[in-house]
Amino acid sequence: VDPAVVLVLCLSCLLLLSLWKESSGKGQLPTGPTPLPILGNILQLDVKDISKSLTNLSKAYGPVFTGYFGLKPTIVLHGYEAFPGRGSLPVSQRVNKGHGILFSNGKRWKEIWRISLMTLWNFGVGKRSIEDRVQEEAHCLVEELRKTSGSPCDPTFILGCAPCNVICSIIFQNRFDYTDQNFFNKYIFKIFKVCNNFPALMDYLPGSHNKKIKEHQAFLGINNPRDFIDCFPIKMEQEKHNQQMEFTFENLIAAVTDLFGAGTEKTNTILRYGLLLLLKYREVTAKVQKEIDCVIGRHQSPCMQDRSHMPYMDAVVHEIQRYSDLIPTNLPHAVTRDVKFRNYFLPRGTTIVTLLSSVLHDDKEFPNPEVFDPVHFLDESGNFKKSDYFMAFSAEGLVRMELFLFLTSILQKFTLKSVVDPKDINTTPISSGFGRVPPSYQLCFIPV
Repeated sequence: VDPAVVLVLCLSCLLLLSLWKESSGKGQLPTGPTPLPILGNILQLDVKDISKSLTNLSKAYGPVFTGYFGLKPTIVLHGYEAFPGRGSLPVSQRVNKGHGILFSNGKRWKEIWRISLMTLWNFGVGKRSIEDRVQEEAHCLVEELRKTSGSPCDPTFILGCAPCNVICSIIFQNRFDYTDQNFFNKYIFKIFKVCNNFPALMDYLPGSHNKKIKEHQAFLGINNPRDFIDCFPIKMEQEKHNQQMEFTFENLIAAVTDLFGAGTEKTNTILRYGLLLLLKYREVTAKVQKEIDCVIGRHQSPCMQDRSHMPYMDAVVHEIQRYSDLIPTNLPHAVTRDVKFRNYFLPRGTTIVTLLSSVLHDDKEFPNPEVFDPVHFLDESGNFKKSDYFMAFSAEGLVRMELFLFLTSILQKFTLKSVVDPKDINTTPISSGFGRVPPSYQLCFIPV
């Protein structure tokens, strides 16, 4: 038999099988582009900018459509109206083997989240003490920036150290000096950039997060937990006879990874993009610094109570996140049970992908969405205006606190000077899979 004939027959069978699967689900799953055998719709995606590819497909197939990225269907949601209300779709994230806080589901998620919240509360998050820690780190950040003596510098490393130290103070109960090369080295930030898109890789990388946990195991005081890491082994010991125990070493590693990934790389990236935008839009920077002078002054440390009196600064922080759109496509989720969504039936295990970018750039909510303009978050009276469309990767309390206090402290103490003409500054983000990062740049921090 001619091998070419066999190959053609096999491919034809695969194509027919693919078409049968698609047609058998008609009336259950939304329509979408016809998938190729095995490959599905992968060839229709630009891996450098997945969000843009999915947005283009939504123009042809509507705000809710089905794509095959491999053999399994994925439901893509585009636009605010397509997004389900909170809790209306039972989903869990499909990465990291279900370990940790961000990527667990069901009972495991509830147990880990409960003990994590309790522990974080005991060690500062949710209390005023966490604000004290962020304020202390803001002061250290300012002093480190002073050491640049107004010379051009790339702020990536320094801006990464500050939020990392806040997380360290919560997890390990100590911070590290910015010159500590054993911890703050450029290698760890390269790891964060990779694991920001592929979190499961963190479990297989050697690093200080694993070393610190093992050190804690050797000096564990059951009756006197010192920090976040101590609480997990204590719970592990208490639940060691429970066959369904959720507090495992793997979950501890993943939980620490979650906190570092969410609390460090995210804040670092937003801060870098924020300073880049403030370099380019000097009129915005001048208005923010005027508000800082009026509300706080030059010598008092910023605090979270100041935010309610600084609507423009609050709007700037939100607009930086909206405009930068650093996570345009949310991580894939899976439906945890059979559910009816609109007129479609989604069986358990169906993958859901939401295009956050489509909401953050909705021109009905944000006129001229491609323009950086803090007015997007201000009402006619100049007061801060909340928006239901603001879905910038769920920047919860700690991240919001860091962004406000770090940026306010920097603008209070320094004038930002660009090394190029502001009109020539490139603010176009660099796309990488599901995420984006600002382009590299240098600036001068001139003390005031």
